Amino acid sequence: MDPRGSTSVEEDGDHEGHGAEGPNTANFRLVIVDGRAYVERYVGAFQTRDAFTVWGILQLLRRYPGKIPDLDLMFDCVDWLVVKAVDYSGPNAMAPPPLFLYYGDDATLDIVFPDWSFWEWAEINIKPWEGLLEELKEGNKRKRWMEREAYAYWKGNLVVAATRVDLLKCNVSDKQDWGARLYNQVFKVSPCVSV
Repeated sequence: MDPRGSTSVEEDGDHEGHGAEGPNTANFRLVIVDGRAYVERYVGAFQTRDAFTVWGILQLLRRYPGKIPDLDLMFDCVDWLVVKAVDYSGPNAMAPPPLFLYYGDDATLDIVFPDWSFWEWAEINIKPWEGLLEELKEGNKRKRWMEREAYAYWKGNLVVAATRVDLLKCNVSDKQDWGARLYNQVFKVSPCVSV
């Protein structure tokens, strides 16, 4: 895995806090050395989120050759927060592990990273971006923005955070209509797919 001769990135040592915490909290580790990406998988991710995260990094490497520095990153492809700030505070506290996730809040130290699945996520019917972009352009030709009904639309997983449950209070009901159309995305349980 390591172009410098070792068979595993783990042979290179602790990597500033990754140590044993990485495999316990991350789906995979991504190392970039001299513009090449290396992936060490720990556990499969939900659907194809890990594949699209790696894909996004590969797009950056391809688009900006020689400009991406050597990196050693840990990724958790779940929406649950992991690195709680309270566990890493105080004078004798250890440094928090640099763990990248798709979500964060003020009580955690997880590093928010883009969810690349917006480019395509077959499991929830998000089409590949190139085709979807053309469909959006065609829709814009059929009806101008000012002629459309003004609705805010959101679809997502409610169990990720209490704030998402609160968001549903703004949904249309028999007593109110604030112009929001909000939907809970129910995910079917499927096998984990790994990169």
